[in-house]
Amino acid sequence: MDNLYKKQSLIFKYILYIVAIAFIVFFLPKGGKFKYEFQKGKPWQYDNLYAPFDFSIQKTDAEIAEETQAIERNQLPYYRYDQNIVDDLRAEFQVAFNETWQDIGLRNSQRNRLKNVSEAILDSIYTKGILQNSGKQVQRNFIYLVKENEARKVRVTDFFKINEINELVSSVLAQNNLSSFENETQALFFDLITPNVSFDNSLTKKARDEALSKLSYTRGTVDQGRLIIAKGEVVEAENLKILESLKGEYESELWTANNYYYILIGYTVLVALVLIMLFLFLKKYRKEVYDNNTKVTFIFFNMLLMVFITTMVVKYNDELVFVVPLCILPLILKTFFDARLGLFVHVLAVLILGFVVPNSFEYIFLQIITGIVTILTVSELYKRANLFVSVGQITLIYIIGYLAFHTIHEGDLSDIQWFTFGLFLLNGMITLFVQPLIYIYEKLFGLVSDVSLLELSDTNSKLLKELSNKAPGTFHHSLQVANLAEAAANEIGANAMLVRVGALYHDIGKMNDPTFFTENQITNVNPHDELSPKHSAKIIIDHVIKGIELARKNKIPDRIIDFIRSHHGTTMVYYFYKKQKDLKGDGVNEEDFRYPGPLPFSRETAILMMADSVEAASKSLKDPTFLIIDEFVDKIISGQMKANQFLNADITFKEIETIKKIFKQKLTNIYHLRVEYPE
Repeated sequence: MDNLYKKQSLIFKYILYIVAIAFIVFFLPKGGKFKYEFQKGKPWQYDNLYAPFDFSIQKTDAEIAEETQAIERNQLPYYRYDQNIVDDLRAEFQVAFNETWQDIGLRNSQRNRLKNVSEAILDSIYTKGILQNSGKQVQRNFIYLVKENEARKVRVTDFFKINEINELVSSVLAQNNLSSFENETQALFFDLITPNVSFDNSLTKKARDEALSKLSYTRGTVDQGRLIIAKGEVVEAENLKILESLKGEYESELWTANNYYYILIGYTVLVALVLIMLFLFLKKYRKEVYDNNTKVTFIFFNMLLMVFITTMVVKYNDELVFVVPLCILPLILKTFFDARLGLFVHVLAVLILGFVVPNSFEYIFLQIITGIVTILTVSELYKRANLFVSVGQITLIYIIGYLAFHTIHEGDLSDIQWFTFGLFLLNGMITLFVQPLIYIYEKLFGLVSDVSLLELSDTNSKLLKELSNKAPGTFHHSLQVANLAEAAANEIGANAMLVRVGALYHDIGKMNDPTFFTENQITNVNPHDELSPKHSAKIIIDHVIKGIELARKNKIPDRIIDFIRSHHGTTMVYYFYKKQKDLKGDGVNEEDFRYPGPLPFSRETAILMMADSVEAASKSLKDPTFLIIDEFVDKIISGQMKANQFLNADITFKEIETIKKIFKQKLTNIYHLRVEYPE
């Protein structure tokens, strides 16, 4: 159990590694991979390719869509003639005719003659029928008319329309010298006439489906052994379609029950290799990240999230693959870690997605290029303008890359898919949501971004305001240290914002007993005069522990607490040590007068240690000159180096010399040294 406890961090990484592999392999497409890579417009790089088996040449989606549209365009609608409506109308006509003319004094001969003419008009109308106007279905020259269970092709113009009835009535009555009865007859027909030819949706749909079922999705076959493409031949036109058909056939035949486990093992091995590269990179070049399981989990979580989202989008519609904002991955990792780690993880994620997306070479090329642009352009993310500019550059690279590939494939810029440009723009808009995402990650994983550092650097914040009220001298000292440390960090390329915030909070532990620290002593009364040197040393040393407790209570991030913990390293409170030694002799335990550490473990924490010591000790200088400040800074930092305080910090001698130079310049400006003019 003790061994398990000691190795729990390593065991967690093993579990995370296995879960990540299983997750990725589960979402990979369930199909084999064609062993040849080819692109339109590029030469065939392999030996002559012969058909390994008989297969059909598949039509492209565009060809099938065009043929489908042609079938639908040429398909005539079916209309049904309703004889029952005609029979009912004839019966209604007899009643309506008698009611119309019963009160009008007509001779029987006129009445019979008018009735015969009206019946003739009715017969002529319904010989073919009246077409029901149902919108787009009648926008054809011909239709199929189903009458007495027989479908015949007829012209649409052969049918009467409602608005043509009055003209027909007027014409027939005029021919029979009955124009004087025109108004009454027109009114009679207007009330009676009803369309009896209506659209038959079910029959039309059935005929359309039958026609579509005869549509062939292939156009010819390729026999086994036939030469498909020769080495060096350009992949285009006909051989491109044959290659794509062979690829589809090959992958569908490869993914069978017999091959399932072999292909699954192949995918697992490749994904495992990619993820082991990530672990090796972290262990060799980012040891502090590798040792922190929360940070490792954060990296894997973001990587798996991008793989999952991209896979889901591809399964829904592979044409939308570029709408996934993959550049959020390096952007977030650069924000919380560094550019090199962000780019490395981005490249590994893109390699995994090469198994998922169509046209994997184009996708991998574009995503790696845009990832590099993201790393090179995004800086100081807390400045909103920088994010907008970077997203604009990323979108521009996508568009330029797409146009270049389109030119290679098509030979010109015709037939550009403007829809793809819309995807790139949408991708950029989604990328802008990285700001709220960073805030969420800070809360979930306890990480710190530049935005949070900017908020913490506000001297009007609750904790810093309390420090300025309770320990104004310490607060002023912290501001001076922050200015020194920030200038030095900028000069050597360290994280200036981080070291400034660390400097502002490094001495907050002095708030509990402010008068025990010289910078807060207003009068000449020193409370240490009444204490033993050992007790005084304990109070001084305890400001580190109390500062950590206070920071945790106020939910200051661990990244800032590291500065509180390490800003004195394992140095000694030498003044009280020497005082105790003068009292007790040689029997003094050095550990009682030494800070517990740890040593500074980064360039930023090392800079703070130097700046803190130099600024604090500079208060003891009397009549400082250029030479005095120069020797003073060298003495302070050289003493820290001799005490091995920077062994764990990733800082070079050259950088230390640069830091010393900056400190000397800043202290010279602080003390306003001028050339002494003669009287």
